[in-house]
Amino acid sequence: MPETVRTSGTGVKNGDRPPLASEVSAIRRDFPILDQTVNGHSLAYLDNAATSQKPQAVIDAVQRFYTLSNSNVSRGVHTLAERATEEYEKARTTVRHFINAHDSNEIVFVRGVTEAVNLVAAAYGRSRVGPGDEIVISEMEHHSNIVPWQILCKEKGAVLRVVPITDDGDVRMSDFERLLSPSTRLVSVTHISNVLGTVNQIRGIVELAHLRNIPVFVDGAQAAPHRPVDVREMGCDFYAFSGHKLYGPTGIGVLFGKAELLEEMSPYQGGGGMIASVGFGNTTYRSAPFKFEAGTPNIAGAIGLGVAIEYASTLGMARIAAYENALLEQAATKLSAVPGVSIIGSPCERSGMLSFTMEGVHAHDVGTVLDDYGIAIRTGHHCAEPLHKRMGLVASSRMSLAFYNTEDEIDRLVEGLYRVRETFA
Repeated sequence: MPETVRTSGTGVKNGDRPPLASEVSAIRRDFPILDQTVNGHSLAYLDNAATSQKPQAVIDAVQRFYTLSNSNVSRGVHTLAERATEEYEKARTTVRHFINAHDSNEIVFVRGVTEAVNLVAAAYGRSRVGPGDEIVISEMEHHSNIVPWQILCKEKGAVLRVVPITDDGDVRMSDFERLLSPSTRLVSVTHISNVLGTVNQIRGIVELAHLRNIPVFVDGAQAAPHRPVDVREMGCDFYAFSGHKLYGPTGIGVLFGKAELLEEMSPYQGGGGMIASVGFGNTTYRSAPFKFEAGTPNIAGAIGLGVAIEYASTLGMARIAAYENALLEQAATKLSAVPGVSIIGSPCERSGMLSFTMEGVHAHDVGTVLDDYGIAIRTGHHCAEPLHKRMGLVASSRMSLAFYNTEDEIDRLVEGLYRVRETFA
């Protein structure tokens, strides 16, 4: 029986702009990379959970910076330096509004979610986690939300607690509540799983943790590109996302942290840009966010990210979510009808992606054959090896969506899967 996907329901309300579907053809023309052939076939790019493509507006913004404004930020008084600083800080303000942070000083530019987790583990965790203390994560986490906490726990003699998930792919909330204890120093969970597409109950997780005065870090890498994000509504203490998944450049990302926490935290790295005064006997630091941005930052990346956010926001994040959810439902129905294909998990809410297996065919072979027909998907364990082991798998294939994908590309994927079957019959 075809699978019914329970999507997140962030649809378009009455009185809002009409659905996005009628605009997708025009939107695709904004993404030059999509207008190409791969192995003699037009590209069907369905690997957006790994990295998204970039609109021309972002490409132009990065080029324009290097052509007209290239200079360092927060250091010079000449025109180019002031222009670069203004554009960089404008991007910070854009991020602030995008996630509804209270203040721009709560926005730290980092390389991506991986650096954000490491920053919090070092700058927050090292001074607050000690022997016998506990950090709580879930079974569905990306490696970047596992390994930094393992390193911290090993260094401090602390314990990493893992919340189990159901066979459908949802966090067991009763077990989560049970694992919270007087020894818990931090909870770190993903907003949306990068394998199952599970949309976690972040508000509920935060409320349970805050009842015990436990801060919560949220990995928003798979959420921020696809749905409205409001850190104040969620109540989380930290939130992070990566620019390259949000139609922006690589090597740039965002860490949101509540102002009072960032001010209490020690610097993650030392160097230029994060100091107020330096002496051989003592150094004083700038306030947040600058004390966490040592050295020359990815200025062009931040500017490009700001433009990417403006692009997506103009389309409307709720409209993007509604369009992608509808496309995801179509994909689930069509993929589950292919003989031998099994979709992994059936969470209460799913967004953005479907991971699946094909009976008798390794995931890498699935991906290789599909590539012969110009169809790009992800294969392997998707940097979530423990989750695959939990689901009894070594590897899987994953198709993941963006607002520029179409039903025709889903049909091509299904046709490609039939060709995979024929190849390995």
